[in-house]
Amino acid sequence: MSPAARRTTLAILALAVGGFAIGTTEFVTMGLLPQIAQGTGVDIATSGHYVSAYALGVVVGAPLIAVAFAKAPRKGLLMGLMGFFAVAHLAIVAADTYPTVMAARFLAGLPHGAFFGIGSVVAASLVSHQRRTAAVAAILGGLGVANVIGVPLATLLGQRFSWHLPYLLVGLVAVVTVGAIALWLPHQPPSGEESMRSEMQALRRPQVWLALLVGVVGFGGMFAMYSFITPTMTELAGLEERYIPWVLAAYGVGMVAGMVLSGRVANRVGVLKGIVVALGLIAVLLGVFGFAARTLWLAVVLVLVLGLLPSIVVPLLQTRLMDVAHEGQSLAAALNHSTLNTANALGAWLGSLVLAAGWGYGAPSLVGAGLAVLGVGVAVGSALLERRERAAGAASTPARPVEVTPATR
Repeated sequence: MSPAARRTTLAILALAVGGFAIGTTEFVTMGLLPQIAQGTGVDIATSGHYVSAYALGVVVGAPLIAVAFAKAPRKGLLMGLMGFFAVAHLAIVAADTYPTVMAARFLAGLPHGAFFGIGSVVAASLVSHQRRTAAVAAILGGLGVANVIGVPLATLLGQRFSWHLPYLLVGLVAVVTVGAIALWLPHQPPSGEESMRSEMQALRRPQVWLALLVGVVGFGGMFAMYSFITPTMTELAGLEERYIPWVLAAYGVGMVAGMVLSGRVANRVGVLKGIVVALGLIAVLLGVFGFAARTLWLAVVLVLVLGLLPSIVVPLLQTRLMDVAHEGQSLAAALNHSTLNTANALGAWLGSLVLAAGWGYGAPSLVGAGLAVLGVGVAVGSALLERRERAAGAASTPARPVEVTPATR
């Protein structure tokens, strides 16, 4: 490996470590809902709000940070985001009531989307055009590794010692990330084209809004079920709570596999077509999960597949947004995580509604299946609109053929 290639690998690895920290804190809450609920004096349905609070922080923070700091050097901005993330986790460690945990979780979510969005743009700039999706997937792969190692280990420690401990460890990993970025990421000055106005131009493009809507409704389905994975596995599948970390690890294995496959899917079938197919499979999986989960081994297999399919979609959506946003790539890439966490909040909220209504732990997955079907519909609508735009462009400029690439199918 040449020195330049080694430096690029280490730079992406530094960003992936940040992804590991973010993935651990985002998903460990779901594994520790019973402990956090007991520690803060609320019921399981209400404790789902802690998932929504973090997601709301992502939704609010991602666009504001991407726009407000459009002209900031990206390396320094990424370091600052991880530093704030570390401090916010100290606030979670100090919190022990419903209002304080809600507030601290909201603060912890603020840097999430901006870090992944800006980090994805940086990673894509370090590699060739054909390897963009793979580079983005490598950063998001930190989420997968978090679910294989970080979330199960943190859940185990939280169950045996204190639910505060995982958040302390996440804060320490965030500090390590700041150092790794400082050491390995090359200087990333603004290109001179970024500005608040140019970033906002992305919001004038219908395809950007359609891609964001795909993330909201498509992923809301997954989170409607996964937000309550611990009580679902214990109540429906009959699994002892001490084995929940292994279920979370299975989900993480699926995530890692999905991140690895996403680049190949983009190159072989195209970004948009890959999104449609994967969301359709998610809808089918969620439709049968509530019934299949009553068989333990089958429930574990479906959890693994539920980790795989959405993890194929996330890098595809990220690439799709960067393709259609043109001059507003940083904002669009950050908004991807806003929409995914809007989906997180929406799914957790809808799941808590059906649970509070007494419909049982099989109901959230059925709600999720309906949302995934809506996501397929939006993605198909986006493809039809793009086809119409291409046809209109070809009619107006017949001498200039339109080149169709896998990334824009």
